[in-house]
Amino acid sequence: MGNVLLQYATVLMLAIFVGIEIIAKVPSILHTPLMSGSNAIHGVILVGSMLILGGATTNLQEILGFLAVILATLNVVGGFVVTDRMLEMFKPKAKPAAKKEEVAQ
Repeated sequence: MGNVLLQYATVLMLAIFVGIEIIAKVPSILHTPLMSGSNAIHGVILVGSMLILGGATTNLQEILGFLAVILATLNVVGGFVVTDRMLEMFKPKAKPAAKKEEVAQ
């Protein structure tokens, strides 16, 4: 049991290290496509957390599974909101409507 936990902790720490190294080297111009790609990954995490919750047998497993589903959902929704706001910056601004006086002349 302790050996398996150590293996899981090692994988988690390596994933955190690799993630930080990759994200730190991304130029700001590529941040929006990276966010869109990470949203797809978080969607997979959401499906996985729902599968784990479906197989829960104890109350603790159900609580942790439910918490995982909630956090994964917040992560997906938040990622799409941030991506949408960032993409709004690249849309052309709407021109103001011409005044009636200028149109009449």
